[in-house]
Amino acid sequence: MGGAHRRTALAPSPTAAPAGTGRDRSFDVLRAVALVRVVTYHTFEWPWLGFVFPSMGVMFALAGSLMARSLERPAMGVLRSRLRRLLVPVWLFGLLLGVAMLLHGWVPGPDVLYWVLPIGDPPGNAWGEQAWAVLWYLRAYLWFVLLSPLLLRLFRLAPLPVLALSLVPVVVLETVTGVPDGRLGSTIGDGSVFLFCWLLGFAHRDGVLDRLRGAGTLAAAAPLMAVGAWWAAGHPVDGTVDLDDIPLAQALWSAGFVLLLLRFRPRFDGLARHRVADRVVTVFNARAVTVYLWHEVALMAAVPLIDLMWEVPAMERHLPLDSPWWQFGVAWVLIAAAVVCFGWVEDVAARRRPRLLP
Repeated sequence: MGGAHRRTALAPSPTAAPAGTGRDRSFDVLRAVALVRVVTYHTFEWPWLGFVFPSMGVMFALAGSLMARSLERPAMGVLRSRLRRLLVPVWLFGLLLGVAMLLHGWVPGPDVLYWVLPIGDPPGNAWGEQAWAVLWYLRAYLWFVLLSPLLLRLFRLAPLPVLALSLVPVVVLETVTGVPDGRLGSTIGDGSVFLFCWLLGFAHRDGVLDRLRGAGTLAAAAPLMAVGAWWAAGHPVDGTVDLDDIPLAQALWSAGFVLLLLRFRPRFDGLARHRVADRVVTVFNARAVTVYLWHEVALMAAVPLIDLMWEVPAMERHLPLDSPWWQFGVAWVLIAAAVVCFGWVEDVAARRRPRLLP
């Protein structure tokens, strides 16, 4: 799937409710959980996290539901708004990271224009690869947004058959033809893996999932997850069963998991009674793109910062500097700093008054 990078996802999307006129707090909570899962995975690289919570599939589904809701308005206005909300934070990220890569020997070519409109993976050098590799998700999200007016029209012609057929491309690519090389292959591969989840978002918005019987939903989801787990077990990468490295298993497991999640969706109405937790969820959602874009930079920066701590005898004696949990904590401090320094760009992109914290 678009290279060998381990990947987790977060949907850059507005915070409107997926259905009805009120705000669905469950979407906010799921997005916040996905963000924490992103940073946790990229710190510890525990392969089982993808089975416990396949955040990529979940976030594509949430974004698909919100996109279907937005498309109740004229499509061109929706596309302009989504592109602006996505691209403005990416441009700032690309500018700062690009300068840093230039200082570390990067010589950009004509494909630098993918930093302006990331319909393909933007270029970079090995020094910054850990930071810019996360852009695979924003590229996939961009394509789903651009195609959504057509996809939604097709989906509404025959919801369940279109859902079922949406898994055919990933099966064919992974078992018959193989995924093409290069940027085109990455785009096609990632799109095929998460198309079903995006369409599940449409199904959630249109009430298709609510019309399914619980037993029928289980009967559909269980085989998808079982086959996904079976395929993953039979196709380990470097001796590890990690969904991020096994596209077909990722697609099938995520499809079943997200189907169950959206059909039997949890409610978090009681969150408002816990002011701190409610506030954290609000900040995470208002700064979702910032957290996602800068979390790998924070993990990278945490390493030399911890190296400096080793030079302080008191810290060396009393702090667990060699523990990945310490890096995890330091990274979150740096992520918080990034939110304060760069998060206001999301307000500008959404045409809101810039604020240090929402």
